[in-house]
Amino acid sequence: MSGTSLDGIDVALVDLSGSQPQLQGTHYQPYPAELKETLLALHQPAHNELHLAQITANQLARDYAHAVLALLQKTGLTAAEIRAIGCHGQTIRHRPEEGYTIQLGNHALLAELTGISVVGDFRSRDIAAGGQGAPLVPAFHNHVLRAPQTHRVIVNIGGISNLTSLPADGTVTGFDCGPGNLLMDAWIHSHRGQAYDKDGAWASSGTVIPELLKHLLDEPFFRAAPPKSSGRDLFNMDWLTQRLTGQEKPEDVQATLLALTGSSIAEAILKYCGGAQEVYLCGGGAHNAALRHYLAQKLLHVLLEKTDVLGVDADWLEAIAFAWFAQQTLHGKPANLPAVTGAKHPCIQGAVYQA
Repeated sequence: MSGTSLDGIDVALVDLSGSQPQLQGTHYQPYPAELKETLLALHQPAHNELHLAQITANQLARDYAHAVLALLQKTGLTAAEIRAIGCHGQTIRHRPEEGYTIQLGNHALLAELTGISVVGDFRSRDIAAGGQGAPLVPAFHNHVLRAPQTHRVIVNIGGISNLTSLPADGTVTGFDCGPGNLLMDAWIHSHRGQAYDKDGAWASSGTVIPELLKHLLDEPFFRAAPPKSSGRDLFNMDWLTQRLTGQEKPEDVQATLLALTGSSIAEAILKYCGGAQEVYLCGGGAHNAALRHYLAQKLLHVLLEKTDVLGVDADWLEAIAFAWFAQQTLHGKPANLPAVTGAKHPCIQGAVYQA
């Protein structure tokens, strides 16, 4: 898994032979700065972008292969012992309203380099059936994190935040809430050269600007009813700077961006997950102490924890999910949830590239 945050590659080795996934090993490989800059550039139209995209897809495949083989070396396993790689690829455009989404990664090359079959392109089939192609992880949350007599909400805070509502009646809903870490990460990087705001410390040094927060929350995406999904196509530095006067203190903007992430998550839960008793966080944003505190203040009388307490590591849940999605594809089982994505029907997702 390499997500919207563009920080690097998460590789999870997962045993799916039992009723619940078992995490056997992990490896993290950061993106080089040059690759991250190229990927950010590919989010916007540019000269010769098709050639650059294909060259970058090849580079990603080589990086993915290096990360996979590093994990195998860590665990003492061989490629022959792995059934398949579930590879999400790197999203550079997400335009379901135009009928497409693009996750870069040369899956054929990845299969060639690793000697392992690869399952990729998990989102296109859902979009073809009229869906958003996102979020996909609610299906996995439903599979592993549901409690029979408790209304749980799972919130993944990556570059974009999304939630899954798992009420006790067995239904599943979910959607993207808005920006997770991506605006906070971009702002602190541009002003302090840091990749992210650890524990929200810089945000905590500033003061929320109420007028700016209201202006940001006026974005129509927040008022739109589910199903809905988003990405850097909407929420990016241009989107933010167009809403600034230029007179704001940088730390106050950071505080306001944290409030934007927290408010959009909390309001989504209060509006669409009525009666929720427990909220569990995963993704990089789950480690942001200031963001957790903000959410706790907004979600009084609701248990707020990381998914770690349920036995699923918050840092690795999404990578584990795409191993499960790959298994669903290989077994010919649908893995999208039409109630979440808006697709007309369940679909078998993913394309298989045999080793």
